[in-house]
Amino acid sequence: MSQIEKLKEIVDNSNNIVFFGGAGVSTESGIPDFRSVDGLYNQKYDYPPETILSYTFYRSKPEEFFRFYKDKMLCLTAKPNAAHLKLAQWEKEGKLKAIITQNIDGLHQAAGSKEVLELHGSVLRNYCESCGEFYDAEYMLHADGVPKCARCGGYVKPDVVLYEEGLDQDILNKSIQYIREADVLIIGGTSLVVYPAAGLIDYYRGDKLVVINKTPTGRDSMADLVVQGSIGEIFSAL
Repeated sequence: MSQIEKLKEIVDNSNNIVFFGGAGVSTESGIPDFRSVDGLYNQKYDYPPETILSYTFYRSKPEEFFRFYKDKMLCLTAKPNAAHLKLAQWEKEGKLKAIITQNIDGLHQAAGSKEVLELHGSVLRNYCESCGEFYDAEYMLHADGVPKCARCGGYVKPDVVLYEEGLDQDILNKSIQYIREADVLIIGGTSLVVYPAAGLIDYYRGDKLVVINKTPTGRDSMADLVVQGSIGEIFSAL
């Protein structure tokens, strides 16, 4: 039996699946993984992505922060891929209980998924830090320099968790509960190196842990099934 057939069997036999996903789910929709430092960063930016996407940097160098943010984080033309669509289908069928994602692009919701827990927030939500006025991603993309509130002139901050910021405690607690109660936990498109998100896996008590990723992860040895490859192609085959 092939790895794909084994995965299909696991999915077919469960109505309590939780999916935990990372950047690899979105890269197949054309969204760059900002951790894979390429020549582009070295040419265009004086700082590594992790530094630029920190709260300290956002506060001290907002112009440079938003130059990177608009260039690299706002991929508003991206469309859901086969993995997003399959997960939404499983939820409709009552097989999948929740998606816990480290991604901030809203593509799971665009594919039709309802129960999506966004650990690191979303580029689709932006708020004025002074008066709380809401702005969409288009507003951020087309703003000159640092986005300012049309109502009060305050800075508009993306509702994304920057380095040095804590994760939302309610979302964390809900994620832990879903993982703890799941029969099947599928980890996809993440190398599980970003904490505290990666630590959520430790709460899993079920008997079918599946890891789908292009490269090995630190949890492969614990998994009941490891499928290496493109998550879009793998989900297309299910």
